[in-house]
Amino acid sequence: MIASITNYVYILSGALFILSLKWMNSPVTARRGVIAGEIGMLLAISGTLINHHHNWEWILTAFFIGSAVGVPIAYLMPMTAVPQRTALSHACGALAAALVGTAEYYQHQPHGFVMVALVLETLLGYLTFTGSLMAMGKLQEVLPQRPLTYRNQNLTNFFLFALAAGIGVRLIFVPSDAYLFPIFAVLSLVFGVLLIIPIGGADMPTVIALLNSYAGLSACAMGFALDNHLLVIAGALDGSSGLILSIIMCKAMNRSFTNVLFGAFGQVQPQAAKQEQRHYRSASAEEAAAILDAAASVFIIPGYGLAVAQAQHKIRELFDSLTRRGVDVKFAIHPVAGRMPGHMNVLLAEAEIPYDRLYEMDDINGEFPQCDVALVIGANDVTNPAARNDKSSPIYGMPILDVDKARTVMVIKRSMNPGFAGIDNDLYYMEKTLMLFGDAKAFVAEILRELPARAAA
Repeated sequence: MIASITNYVYILSGALFILSLKWMNSPVTARRGVIAGEIGMLLAISGTLINHHHNWEWILTAFFIGSAVGVPIAYLMPMTAVPQRTALSHACGALAAALVGTAEYYQHQPHGFVMVALVLETLLGYLTFTGSLMAMGKLQEVLPQRPLTYRNQNLTNFFLFALAAGIGVRLIFVPSDAYLFPIFAVLSLVFGVLLIIPIGGADMPTVIALLNSYAGLSACAMGFALDNHLLVIAGALDGSSGLILSIIMCKAMNRSFTNVLFGAFGQVQPQAAKQEQRHYRSASAEEAAAILDAAASVFIIPGYGLAVAQAQHKIRELFDSLTRRGVDVKFAIHPVAGRMPGHMNVLLAEAEIPYDRLYEMDDINGEFPQCDVALVIGANDVTNPAARNDKSSPIYGMPILDVDKARTVMVIKRSMNPGFAGIDNDLYYMEKTLMLFGDAKAFVAEILRELPARAAA
């Protein structure tokens, strides 16, 4: 009877997980998707506990410790730190799967298909754990965001992975060789570190999605190892959706998985480091306010600089001020803007920017020639015309927002330093472009102070 109830609960949970993914496909239904996912997970945990009959003291202890750590993180973490927290979640989930697999191995030393699933579970779990920690370090800027490379790096990484995989195969055929398991685990942990450190900050959106896929596949393998059908479903959904999202990210950058993982993309290019002096025009907040006040349409292009400055609420105030003046304000969102997929949408949603004002790249690019002012806030590589015009550029072929086709371009940026791709942005040197130097939040606040003054005049 109890087993039947558990199965029905699992089926309902799986359905809610599928609906959650479906609804999170659009900003309009994203909240509904999150709620469906939360209810699905609550049912999944409840169904598992109903079918459980021992070790309640350990379960409750883990529950309270996890809650004591997780609840403050959820409430105190700023929205701008969502990518770091996401990477940390991947790390914790992957470590949990790897530790369960380790315990299962030493308790039962299974054979056959179960041992295959267990080896995959622990391999992916351990490498995702350390890889996610490295990604979090790069996102938090504790580690350098530029690629960390050394001679024969890819060859070393391939050898390390092959060695770990070889030991895993040995354990599948001879599970009793328990002395090999710690070596297998350590090699997996080290490979996770070495896999991520040569990847630059520009590729973090793809890396986040890929690590999400690895964590899901590890959970799916754990489901096979533990004969838990819901884990198989949830892990497969997580793994496949993460992989699809990674493919979308690569397509958005016109690059392959191989280039993302092993290309060390983001090294500062010699021409960017030692370039000849190029002329650009700058403007004050007063001048920027005058241009915005006279515009009929303004497209705002958010990027990572907006997140770092935590300027989303000031952007909302600017949106309200311009809208009251009759200005048509739209937000142009590039698929890889920010440090994780959907990062800009999350920040703008926190500031309660209307969903119908957010436009994806393909939907808005055709409107840039009719746009009076394109206001770029902290976005670099996704607005660089070199992606269309310069075949020697490392970002050549990457789909970009056609900001350079707007009548006037204004860029809020701290300095003229290159973006994560390590190259200079030709947009900044165009005649129609005005550079607005400063912190995004502070500069937008200055523009807002100037706008009422002009209205009163």
